[in-house]
Amino acid sequence: MVGTIPAATGDTTATPRAMRADARRNHERLLTEARSAFATHGTDASLEDVARRAGVGIGTLYRHFPNRHALLSAVFEEAVGDLLTRSRELLGSPEPCKALVTWLREIVTHAGEYRGLAHALMAATSDDTSALARCSGPIREAGAALLARAQEAGTVRAEVAIGDLLQLTHAIALAAEESPADPGLPDRLLTLTLRGLKPA
Repeated sequence: MVGTIPAATGDTTATPRAMRADARRNHERLLTEARSAFATHGTDASLEDVARRAGVGIGTLYRHFPNRHALLSAVFEEAVGDLLTRSRELLGSPEPCKALVTWLREIVTHAGEYRGLAHALMAATSDDTSALARCSGPIREAGAALLARAQEAGTVRAEVAIGDLLQLTHAIALAAEESPADPGLPDRLLTLTLRGLKPA
């Protein structure tokens, strides 16, 4: 993984490094099977089936991941690490608005990896109690830094908020998920969003 995601307040999920060897193996098998199940069946895939394929009981799955959002958070963590690294790279771009849009486009791509993930991320944006908040918090901070640069450069309106922008991005990912036969849809919607961001 490229980046490290800070744990959300109240998150009791143990990190793999702190586990016994057998627990760590179970943790990794569960993540592997969850990625496969989510890719095939979407984020509503049966957790019982994930546990069975990992060779453990459902109780073991819940000891590692207390709920579905905790498992989704762990599955999405690598993508978040990539997005955080990419945001730091783009902070040095001479075109702040283009850098922001490039990063938003990459969020759409990652959110589209699993059917249902965009909807879950959209819900977690305004729910600090969700385990997915450990993903949305760092993403919000990274996006805020890119947005601030674009606003300072005068290429994005000052009243634009990162929370609203992320919700729009998740909505675009959700629209793309619902229209798989139209691969150009995300770029068209991002272009429309960009037009709305620019000062009059």
